[in-house]
Amino acid sequence: MHVQRFGTFLSGMIMPNIAAFIAWGLITAFFIPTGWTPNETAALMVGPMIVYLLPLLIANTGGRMVYGVRGGVIATIATMGVIVGSEIPMFIGAMLVGPLSAYLLKKLDSLWAGKVKPGFEMLIDNFSAGILGAILAFGAFFGIAPVVTAFSSALEAGVNWLVTNNLLPLASILVEPGKVLFLNNAINHGVFTPIGVQQVAESGKSLLFLIEANPGPGLGILLAFTFFGLGLAKASAPGAIIIQFLGGIHEIYFPYVLMKPMLILAAIGGGMTGVAINVAFGTGLRAPASPGSIFAVLLQTSSDSYVGVILSVIGAATVSFLIAAVILRSSRKRDIASGLDGDLTGAVAKTETLKGKSSSVLGGLAGAGAAAADNRPVHNIVFACDAGMGSSAMGASVLRNKIKKAGIDGITVVNQSIANLDGSADLVITHQDLTDRARTMSPDSMHVSVDNFMNSPKYDDIVGLLETQKNEGVTS
Repeated sequence: MHVQRFGTFLSGMIMPNIAAFIAWGLITAFFIPTGWTPNETAALMVGPMIVYLLPLLIANTGGRMVYGVRGGVIATIATMGVIVGSEIPMFIGAMLVGPLSAYLLKKLDSLWAGKVKPGFEMLIDNFSAGILGAILAFGAFFGIAPVVTAFSSALEAGVNWLVTNNLLPLASILVEPGKVLFLNNAINHGVFTPIGVQQVAESGKSLLFLIEANPGPGLGILLAFTFFGLGLAKASAPGAIIIQFLGGIHEIYFPYVLMKPMLILAAIGGGMTGVAINVAFGTGLRAPASPGSIFAVLLQTSSDSYVGVILSVIGAATVSFLIAAVILRSSRKRDIASGLDGDLTGAVAKTETLKGKSSSVLGGLAGAGAAAADNRPVHNIVFACDAGMGSSAMGASVLRNKIKKAGIDGITVVNQSIANLDGSADLVITHQDLTDRARTMSPDSMHVSVDNFMNSPKYDDIVGLLETQKNEGVTS
């Protein structure tokens, strides 16, 4: 349970920023010196985006999840410390520092909540956040950044040991997690490339160029999201495949793994499979494949290695796909259960017998377990989940289509994170495990619990209530 909640929290930080990762991936694929249309001027954006923009976006999102706008601001301030204090992209640092900073500010604000004299609230709020932000930025600079950097160095040393001792398939146990932590360039160019160049000088090819650059593991994971994912992850996966497999920007699939850490097993399994096949066939590349697209890999493949290299990509993609599919399907069963209660159905039956009174519609919803402070009509429906991006988005789409087919106008159906509920929703729909949290965030809204966001009969009942509301002319 705790692991699942941790995973959903990571997802909440990553998924809202997927568009930024895609934008960075496109710019990188096209404009870096080894890209498809090299442009020195345009390529100047690549470094600042991965070093500053993406970590700061993640930190801001994490901070907002914990403490709203103020949490996002102090998370961004503090994360600058960990960014400047390291020479590698600080995604993990941002995911640690961002939420922690917001939590500390929340606790600090609680110390004098209700005790500040009128007129001094803004002064206290701004200076307290500014002072704490500066302290946290220095703390991240001197504390967290060196720890993450040391972890990176240890990972590189471990990979180097495996290479030296001819245990290449096991290298994926360190390489794949390292890649997901955005240490791929440090591993590939800092460890494999120098040794690989020496092997090319001796034998004309090197397998080391394929350990990190094989696009198979990432392709398999993204294909699994395409078929078995939910919400934004499922919708964006096909585009990510183009950027990752054809464009060679492997970083595009890292957020998908970060939001569901168990998928690192799929990456490791695929990576080990690819390396094992290459070892068996004695394959290698003549030079590093950069970016690591299938085209760049084939372009650098030694003339006697095409069969092995192609099979290594296919094998890696197949294994990672199968493992990721199992993980995603298992997660789907937990998130979207099949058992349903019939509270709302009974409420609808009750309202149908009480037509003629607008309050009957709202009373039926309240009878379904929907806590409401007032009997207001339903115009604004919100699906809420942990991240506000996956299952809630799918549920909102299903209900939105049902309302449209019923010919009911004036109803908005949106999805968002529970942390972003502001009380403006007339009706909030959540998974039954999250309803209590949603009630605390939006106490004046009516709340309905479902066990299955994709196919709940309660959606038909809600449409029935909206039709009753429409027929009775309820507007306010």
